[in-house]
Amino acid sequence: MSPEFARDGTLAAIAEMLKSGITCFCDRPLYPEETLRTAHEQGMRAVVGMPVTEAPSPWAKNAAESLTRSLSLRDKYKGNPLVSTAFAPDTANSLSDQTFGRLVTLADELDACIMLDLHRSLGEIAECVSAHGMRPIERLGALGLLTPALNAVHMVHLTAADMSLVQRTGISITLRPQLDLKFSQVLAPIAEFAAVGVRLGLGSGGALIQDLWTEIKLAALLTTPWDALHAATRGGAAVLGLEGEVGSLEAGKWADLCCVDLSGPGTQPVNNPLERLVFSGGRDLISDVWVAGRQLLSGGELTRLDWPEVAARSAVWASRMNLRGG
Repeated sequence: MSPEFARDGTLAAIAEMLKSGITCFCDRPLYPEETLRTAHEQGMRAVVGMPVTEAPSPWAKNAAESLTRSLSLRDKYKGNPLVSTAFAPDTANSLSDQTFGRLVTLADELDACIMLDLHRSLGEIAECVSAHGMRPIERLGALGLLTPALNAVHMVHLTAADMSLVQRTGISITLRPQLDLKFSQVLAPIAEFAAVGVRLGLGSGGALIQDLWTEIKLAALLTTPWDALHAATRGGAAVLGLEGEVGSLEAGKWADLCCVDLSGPGTQPVNNPLERLVFSGGRDLISDVWVAGRQLLSGGELTRLDWPEVAARSAVWASRMNLRGG
């Protein structure tokens, strides 16, 4: 992995997302500055998680440097209308109490979002109980992280007590149904979350799993078409702290929108537009996309991103990885 690889990967991902009708994405990359710069250059809206790690990484040598670099990068893009940042430790087990304490203080002072994987696997939970004598969500609560500023990703394995903490503290959750099915063979209790009013967003991405429309269908099968569509739009904006700027078509919000063509045979008859959109929608039906009023996809064609060039560089990277055996 290198900054150049990260940039080219971000360009390819932006092309795929625009073709799918996505106007805003969230990522937790190893090279956050490259992702921020690339998204801004392409006119794409993004919230980029800045890694906070104890161990050395491409981003920083230790937790102190992680936070210092994160603050510098946050200041650099402060007030930018398209791209913003959040703090992104890996899991509830990945940082010491001291580092989490410093992170809570900074997030409070800056009114910043914190995002991390939480209760994704039984192994993660067992490790936390062994090391700290409590479940991951309990540890975060004891450290002061369970606030509306926390966006917990996955949240698959929950007890009744865990669910009560989620509801009482107002944290938000980003659902990843496809990844959870692939790696854990279990889904988060989506219907229960929706029933008690938890702020829900939908995420996609990962190796060969990049289709938000499939995530929407899976969520709809477990809740309702409206709940699933809400999680992919207004809910997604809310979990990223952007509900005042995007997520719905209202006066005073940015013009981030996409056009979906329901006139084809695969979506007929359109007797229930909501159900047709949710259960028959897909990237092949997206015709146009605008971000902040700028058209980035017109008639299915990218207007700003040079796809042939990006595809050529992707092929070069694929060849290099094959030569290295991975």
